[in-house]
Amino acid sequence: MPVPATDWYETLHFADDVTLVHEPWIVPFYRCNMWHVRGRDRDLLFDSGLGHFSLRQHVPLVTERSLIAIASHSHFDHIGCHHEFSQRAIHSAEAAILADPRNDLTLADQYATDEMFIQKPEGWESAAYRIKPAPAGRLLTDGDVIDLGNRVFEVIHTPGHSPGGIGLFERKTGIFLSGDIIYDGPLIDDTYHSCVDVYAETLERLRILPVTLIHGGHFPSFGPSRYRQLIDDYLGGRRKAGCHLP
Repeated sequence: MPVPATDWYETLHFADDVTLVHEPWIVPFYRCNMWHVRGRDRDLLFDSGLGHFSLRQHVPLVTERSLIAIASHSHFDHIGCHHEFSQRAIHSAEAAILADPRNDLTLADQYATDEMFIQKPEGWESAAYRIKPAPAGRLLTDGDVIDLGNRVFEVIHTPGHSPGGIGLFERKTGIFLSGDIIYDGPLIDDTYHSCVDVYAETLERLRILPVTLIHGGHFPSFGPSRYRQLIDDYLGGRRKAGCHLP
């Protein structure tokens, strides 16, 4: 049976007013972690999922207060509902894709298929899937600050998986919203705009970040020991494969 919109999303609450919103009927490899962070003056939503069903209609959390929707990057599984939010931000290197999210540019042409589901949502037709344009009101770059009033997240440019990838780091707590540059699963460096050398340079730079908890773009969250192990495993594997890395 197809899954109705009312059953499509699930929310899981973490410490520090961080909430995971995800789509449990999508296979884990393709299932985007959407991270909601509660602030004093406004909230933050990092990524917005597939977009087949409305986030605003079915996840009350994202409509309770003023909110800025930030894209970790412009792949289809991370930007599907960005058009639903008036305050939108993305790194300048991928702003054109968010504004004109064609299936070939967002990887939807390759991966937004029936095979990505554990159980398909009502009304799903792979051939008809399109992401609505969501031009960003704010273009981000490395070192920018996202101020929620009582909490501040630093924008960290993380190219490699895609040219405009970013993570958000809260230095006070050590929380790192890492997007798709690092998560506890197979890291992807072979899309049309990925670059292995740049990916390795980014991970070398990120390795010294004083993280305490990493909330990735996919798969479960993890701590600093696993964080450095994942980085070292990637770099070691690429060196073993003959890549000339830092």
